[in-house]
Amino acid sequence: MMTSRFKLNWVIDHEHAGLIIKEFLKNEEISRTALTDIKFKGGSIQVNSEEVNVRYKLRVGDILTVIFPAEHPSKGVQGEDIPLTILFEDDYLLVVYKPAGMSTIPSREYPTGSLANALVGYYRSIVLEATSHIVTRLDRDTSGIVLIAKHRHVHHLFSKMQQKRQVKRTYEAFAGGLLAADRGTIKEPIGRKEDSIIEREVRDDGQYACTHFQVIERHRTFTHIELQLDTGRTHQIRVHMSYIGHPLLGDDLYGGDNLLIDRQALHCKKIKFKHPLLGEEMTFTAPFPHDMSEILEADPI
Repeated sequence: MMTSRFKLNWVIDHEHAGLIIKEFLKNEEISRTALTDIKFKGGSIQVNSEEVNVRYKLRVGDILTVIFPAEHPSKGVQGEDIPLTILFEDDYLLVVYKPAGMSTIPSREYPTGSLANALVGYYRSIVLEATSHIVTRLDRDTSGIVLIAKHRHVHHLFSKMQQKRQVKRTYEAFAGGLLAADRGTIKEPIGRKEDSIIEREVRDDGQYACTHFQVIERHRTFTHIELQLDTGRTHQIRVHMSYIGHPLLGDDLYGGDNLLIDRQALHCKKIKFKHPLLGEEMTFTAPFPHDMSEILEADPI
């Protein structure tokens, strides 16, 4: 595991020869803030192992190295020895499975036991100086895949990818009642409900939100659906499905009944993205959790 300061290396080719380092790094999505931190907070820019400044003009065959300042775990997130289900890990990112009932980050109601707490504890165990950079969040009672960056620069790259809709997540859910259409798209703006810290609703002054759904199977009392999002608003799937009259099973905040399950029947089953540094296409899947599998058996088609 990576235990020293995070660094990146490039061998300069003919296409990039003649660029000054500042221009090259801008093309590589190294932010101005990151360059400032490198300069003033203990980082380094080197060519062929010799420290240089950003005005250095690159030549063919140069080995450019950027060493980022050391990261320190957030003082607001206490590390805990909570087992992690790791689907993939390299020096740049983690893909993990989050069970229902675990918060993604600590909150006033749940200050401990979160995925962020588990990450800080895990990093401590592998001697990695980093804080938790969670790229894709899930509600506390939603199960499934979560993507994590191991460094703030990797998180920055993923944020750019998310803006371009290049991190694709697929969900499965159980919606109450029988949907008439086999597929559809819900484009309704979502905003915070007045007088509520948690609850959201469709409202004219909300943020643009787009949800695509497709029916997998219709059961006696609910519809098993697959969903993909063009946007990532808080509670988006839950709000949109409630808005069209089919709240998720177990989602009592948005009108779903909890006869078959005591949490929203929502699971992030797949994530697909291109590795932000290696360029490889990556796809990960997570099987249905036990409580949702039981519902399929309890309420047959």
